[in-house]
Amino acid sequence: MKTIKGPAVFLAQFMDSKPPFNSLEGLCQWAADLGYKGIQIPTWETSLIDLTKAGESKDYCDELKGKIQSYGLEITELSTHLQGQLVAVHPAYDIMFDNFAPEAYKNNPKKRTEWAVAQLKSAAKASRHLDLDVHGTFSGSLLWHTAHPWPQRPEGLVEMGFQELAKRWMPILNEFDEQGVDVCYEIHPGEDLHDGVTFERFLDATNNHKRVNILYDPSHFVLQQLDYIEYIDHYHDYIKMFHVKDAEFNPTGKKGSFGGYGDWIDRAGRYRSPGDGQVDFKTIFSKLTQYGCNVWAVMEWECCIKSPEQGAREGASFIQSHIIEATQKKFDDFAGTEIDEEKLKRILGIK
Repeated sequence: MKTIKGPAVFLAQFMDSKPPFNSLEGLCQWAADLGYKGIQIPTWETSLIDLTKAGESKDYCDELKGKIQSYGLEITELSTHLQGQLVAVHPAYDIMFDNFAPEAYKNNPKKRTEWAVAQLKSAAKASRHLDLDVHGTFSGSLLWHTAHPWPQRPEGLVEMGFQELAKRWMPILNEFDEQGVDVCYEIHPGEDLHDGVTFERFLDATNNHKRVNILYDPSHFVLQQLDYIEYIDHYHDYIKMFHVKDAEFNPTGKKGSFGGYGDWIDRAGRYRSPGDGQVDFKTIFSKLTQYGCNVWAVMEWECCIKSPEQGAREGASFIQSHIIEATQKKFDDFAGTEIDEEKLKRILGIK
């Protein structure tokens, strides 16, 4: 068993134009003051990291790492969620997802995808330069619009969709493999990898590529009404990253899992700060520890009620209180005795 590392915080949702949230130094001091030990860096935030330069220069990465360590923090992982999303975009979503790309690549899906792939490859090299073994991202989606289909899906559509998704990701996965870094896909609604079945489909389509792994976030499973505890039993060997984010699902006679196009606060399923929702984190931390999952517990704030400042203040102590120091001995060792084969035979009635 392994003791989960933490607490850490994903910086993405805390970025702002005002100090201390507008610079790496300010965010590091803020996170350290709150008791966090690690930060997960969103690589699309150029005020935090120049991803292309990080992929090219070990010296730049050493300087970045040293700066963060000066605040008593570690980089837990790099994130390319927005770039990963752009590896595979169905044309129906082109206009909305253009917001994730630099101005030079908007209104040009082919160029946008090429940019995203280049970004992921830079992230692989940057992770190695930073001595990171895991990386977090999204898979993107070609099939999400068919998740609840009408008219019905044509035969072979899903298979072709996953073949195409794998085709786009294989060069990226191979680059990560060269760098010795695992790609952890956040299993998330809106992505083609959104539950266990779709993760397995992708794994099959990539010929069980050894770099295909999971960023486990139970909040997304609450919204799907999927058993997020049993999920760990099935996929613990693939869980290499962990987001501590809460959620609740409160259906009524008027709304359920599809949400009625409401704002987050009006939906039956909505995200909450850790401890404010329905996720059983005690069991999750126990399961991940039991299975020896070598992960950082990274607080991700997404709450439609509580402020990010309060969520962050409470998040560090919440995670710390759930981390289990993995035992290195059995509780009944005191009653043990040395092996005596003759005695064992007598206990079993063997002559």
